[in-house]
Amino acid sequence: MSPTDDPTADLDLRRALRYVLPYWRRLLLVAVLSFVSTGLSLYLPYLSKDLLDNALLGRDMSALVRVVSLFSVATLLGFALNVISGLRYTRVSAEILFDMRLDVYCHLQRLSPRFYAHTKLGDIVSRINNDIGEIQRIAAEMALAWVGNVLFLVGTVVIMLWLDARLFAASVVMMPLSVWALVRYRRRLEGKVKTLRERSADIGSFLIETLQGMKLVVSSNAQEREVGSFRGKNDAFIDALMSMQWLTYLSGGLPGLLLSVGTAIVFLYGGSRVIQGAITPGTLVAFMAYQMRLLSPVQGLMGLYTNLATARVSLHRVNQILDAPIEVLEKQDATALPEARGELRFDDAAFSFGRGAPVLSGVSFNVRPGEIVAIVGPSGGGKSTVVDLALRHLDPDAGVVSLDGYDLRDLRLEDVRRHIVSVEQEPFVFNTTIGENIRYARPGATDEQVQTAARSAGIAAFIEQLPEGYETLVGERGAAVSAGERQRIAIARAFLADPAVLVLDEATASLDPVSERHVIEGYEAIMRGRTTLLISHRYEMARRADRVIVIDSARIVEEGPPGPLAAAGGPFADLFATEAGR
Repeated sequence: MSPTDDPTADLDLRRALRYVLPYWRRLLLVAVLSFVSTGLSLYLPYLSKDLLDNALLGRDMSALVRVVSLFSVATLLGFALNVISGLRYTRVSAEILFDMRLDVYCHLQRLSPRFYAHTKLGDIVSRINNDIGEIQRIAAEMALAWVGNVLFLVGTVVIMLWLDARLFAASVVMMPLSVWALVRYRRRLEGKVKTLRERSADIGSFLIETLQGMKLVVSSNAQEREVGSFRGKNDAFIDALMSMQWLTYLSGGLPGLLLSVGTAIVFLYGGSRVIQGAITPGTLVAFMAYQMRLLSPVQGLMGLYTNLATARVSLHRVNQILDAPIEVLEKQDATALPEARGELRFDDAAFSFGRGAPVLSGVSFNVRPGEIVAIVGPSGGGKSTVVDLALRHLDPDAGVVSLDGYDLRDLRLEDVRRHIVSVEQEPFVFNTTIGENIRYARPGATDEQVQTAARSAGIAAFIEQLPEGYETLVGERGAAVSAGERQRIAIARAFLADPAVLVLDEATASLDPVSERHVIEGYEAIMRGRTTLLISHRYEMARRADRVIVIDSARIVEEGPPGPLAAAGGPFADLFATEAGR
């Protein structure tokens, strides 16, 4: 089935209209200006009849001056109207496409980690940037061109019929064959455009992935191998591009070439009618002027079909993101929770990614307000899923996760994520200043509050000895600071957010022992008197908890204070046997 035959293609276009409708008043003004401009363009060729029959053959100087004056005024006025309507439409189309890009961005914010686990970042960026950019380019070119071409085509046909109906019939004899060629190649073109978009997204994904892993590429002496992969992906892109370009020429150029045959017929038949005295030379010249201009809107409309094929592919790719299901939804009557004591509870919680065995099965535990509980266990045991459920990035397939006795699914998402804050193993920092990164969760925080948070996280001394202090840029993904410093910036950010529940997800796993000790000091300050859920592979972290829960194979296999568990010789002791000096 070709994309043209796919009913979703028409659905994509109908869905695109809902972005257009709010701007209909401004678009109506653009259409009126375009209508007037087209009318002036239609008038210009007719002046050639008056010029030849009355001014030149009639040797009438006043007629010549009149024709030239009308031509000049109509040309200047048409140019001005074209500029005004074009500029207004460009702005409106940009605003329409921003609305679409904003919808996609907001939808991506609501998607769960499951979506990002199976979707390439490069493909997402390609759809937001390249595909919507292509839609914007085509929309900016196409809508005004479509209106102008249709109006000009209809007007031209009417005038040509009025000038000489027989000559018009001869001029359009090749039209059916041209339309057939257009339809035939346009259907094939949409598939080629889709392939080109996919190959372009492959290159984007490759570049994002290898640039992020450039240290590994270089240290593994894999430069030439990756260059070869890059060349292979680019070759596939070029093949798709050339295939699409060939069909573009056929779908756009061949129909126009066939229509040009009609021009030769007009020359022959029209010339014979002038010789026979059936029409005046001025009529033939005016008809030929319209005939030559008739090719432009017809070819333009055919080119618009080609652009439409490209736009439909891009629309479909964008709508695939918008159609990705949102797994975590806020109820319309969600309960507000302005304050929270910090009691976090899992009751018989279960979750599966649909890849076979469940990630969590019948997990139940309670973290009392102010209590520090460590979740430990082997990799893949379900610890990180506990974090996603606690922050409501995911909802359990069965059971309940609650805060202060409220099912998280009954609370406002804004409240859940204000009262429960996490610090991840590799915390994200934006390419802005240290101060702005710390106050990200509380953009209205004062400088004094930011500095207090930094002191509590044990990073204030480091920041203050920097030449630009809190105005120091951290670089892309925090490249200008160390892993330990990024962790402490994240701690300060969490401290400033002042949540009721703090979730630390493998927060020291990537640190050396010295950095870990400094970071743990910051954690102790922020954990003091606050409900804390520690996810860790490190004994140094786990031993500081009031209670430890060991998860293995999706279930809780052991629970209790860290000291007695370490002495009991069970799963907890086995997990940390070497690290704890056993």
